[in-house]
Amino acid sequence: MSTPIPVHLRVNGVDHHLDVEPRLLLVHALRDNLGLTGTHVGCDTSNCGACTVHMDGRAVKSCTVLTVQADGAELTTIEGMAPEGGLHPLQEAFWNDHGLQCGYCTPGMIMAAAGLLAENPNPTEQEVRRALEGNLCRCTGYHNIVKAVLHAAKGKGAATVTSLSSGSEVSA
Repeated sequence: MSTPIPVHLRVNGVDHHLDVEPRLLLVHALRDNLGLTGTHVGCDTSNCGACTVHMDGRAVKSCTVLTVQADGAELTTIEGMAPEGGLHPLQEAFWNDHGLQCGYCTPGMIMAAAGLLAENPNPTEQEVRRALEGNLCRCTGYHNIVKAVLHAAKGKGAATVTSLSSGSEVSA
């Protein structure tokens, strides 16, 4: 067992100080140490995207990031996307457009989509499909997922999607 390393993470607007093994993946720190189980472990190889979170405003697969690499970072998980008691515009669009089936990929898809909309608030269908290529839906709900992202981009919540994804406004 190696010597634990102290790290500071700001997750969903809340500061956390952890002592972690140097090899601990961020996805496991979020789930096991902080209890944020909305970030899913799907493959541990970065192929599925179920573990996608935002680190300093950019979508990353948390199974490819060591927790010590995230020291000092601002992180947003699916739990931090929506205001207290409400839904984020992307979550609402996924619900309305049936962009979820079993729900396992949904948090990662929403986080990846929010990353896209932060960079490109008015994407084409092809741009949405390209941005979500690294996220797998085993239920083959891609058509409705793409439709949901496009509706969220066109809806009144697009500005909120962009601001939350850029890290400038995070719900606690």
